[in-house]
Amino acid sequence: MRRGPSNQPYSETMSQVIVLDATGQRLSPCSPKKAGRLLSQGKAKLVSETPLTIQLPYAVALPSEPEASPEKKHGEGKRLLLHICCGPCSTYTIRRLREQGFTVSGFWYNPNIHPFTEHERRRECVRAYAEEVALPMIWWEEYEMPVYFRAVVGHEAFGERCAICYRLRLERTAQLAHQHAFHAFTTTLLISPYQQQVVIRSVGEELASKHGLEFYFENFRRGWCERGHTAREHEMYQQRYCGCVYSEWEAKDRGAPTGHRQSRQ
Repeated sequence: MRRGPSNQPYSETMSQVIVLDATGQRLSPCSPKKAGRLLSQGKAKLVSETPLTIQLPYAVALPSEPEASPEKKHGEGKRLLLHICCGPCSTYTIRRLREQGFTVSGFWYNPNIHPFTEHERRRECVRAYAEEVALPMIWWEEYEMPVYFRAVVGHEAFGERCAICYRLRLERTAQLAHQHAFHAFTTTLLISPYQQQVVIRSVGEELASKHGLEFYFENFRRGWCERGHTAREHEMYQQRYCGCVYSEWEAKDRGAPTGHRQSRQ
């Protein structure tokens, strides 16, 4: 058994000793044996016994830490086409995609929204917000509600019709993204906790592969609260059902008043 600087016993397995230079800068630790030798030779002084700390009489210049290279953003140098289902859901999504380095353009194509007056009200909301945040937009001018009804006939049940609706809208988005030489596409549908995110991702990635694009997936749901706050701040119209007539009927069956469960879109 050896003895420490204050004549207290310590073992060779004792934890290492803290070493400071003359400026108080922390250096690499040393063994208790070496610390005892430096102290006995007057080459260091005892600063503390608990934890055992010694200080050297001179300053030590340590090599500077290499600067960390900035993390490359996923969207850097990429143009992305964002399918927009409604104004409120676009708020956080646009901001987040721009943070990721994407050059974002919006795309309006929602043939599921019924009736036509509802479709136009939501489109106007998107138009106004896009102007506020300087978002370039591509508008699908035709109201293709019959296309939606033909696609879902016989598959009107919740979930089943939704998967068809996702494909309908994302197929058009992918086609347009390919035609206009975008690198990637995604959708604001990914922000809603009421939508089937796994299905959306699966359909999006399948279509991306088909058209030679990237489907950018991110769990935008973490921005759901911010979405609501921004929508209220900008006095946006917030719908009470997803968009199709079936979701409107389901909302009525639940007895949801206007404004309740807003923006299932």
